[in-house]
Amino acid sequence: MEILSGFDGIVDRKTLMEQLKIPDDSNDAMEFDKLLELAVKIANPKAIYTEGFVEAKTEDELIINGVKFKSRVLRKNFNKVEKVFPFIATCGTELDQVKFDKNDFLRDYWWDTIKGYFLMKARKNLLSFLEKRFFLRKTAVMSPGTGNYGIWHIEQQKELFSLIGDVEKLVGVKLTDSYLMIPNKSVSGILFSTEHDFNSCKVCRRENCPTRKSPFDGNLWKNLEIESGTMIKK
Repeated sequence: MEILSGFDGIVDRKTLMEQLKIPDDSNDAMEFDKLLELAVKIANPKAIYTEGFVEAKTEDELIINGVKFKSRVLRKNFNKVEKVFPFIATCGTELDQVKFDKNDFLRDYWWDTIKGYFLMKARKNLLSFLEKRFFLRKTAVMSPGTGNYGIWHIEQQKELFSLIGDVEKLVGVKLTDSYLMIPNKSVSGILFSTEHDFNSCKVCRRENCPTRKSPFDGNLWKNLEIESGTMIKK
């Protein structure tokens, strides 16, 4: 288990401004710059990972480091995989502790976007680190709760966290009773080597998802034997 923290000091202000549709020469730009300056000053995005080994497999279950996971898609993606990397990445509690007036919707939205940006940096830093350290070539990630219902149930966040340990103490991320993460700009998942170009967006039918990375793939959906949000039993 290892923790990566901090960031490279580089912030893409232009991309953030374009994403938020803030004109560069506006009063909003001046206010946004103040928020971004604060974020850069206090941000400490973090990621934690551990090495996992697939110890047993059934039709729709597998055991990693003694912990059982149930997902036909996870099981099929790990068909030829033995070593995996469970991880959690977060924007960090430092950014999450900054609060605005409940009626200040604009700054709150800007700040949430900034938090998402630092989460992205933490995640990219972790994935790049793992690929270099363990000489991984092509990789993919699966996360509980992503994709259509039934792909990998979000309730298994609890099992994923247990692979790593006391996640709240280590990196400040905790689970709610509904298995969501706090800080809200946090992600969990398992990185694995693959010969195929897979991501959960390809088996998700939510057309208007703002974080979609790939179009829905009907052939992949069929090959993984997914129907109406449930796993088909042979």
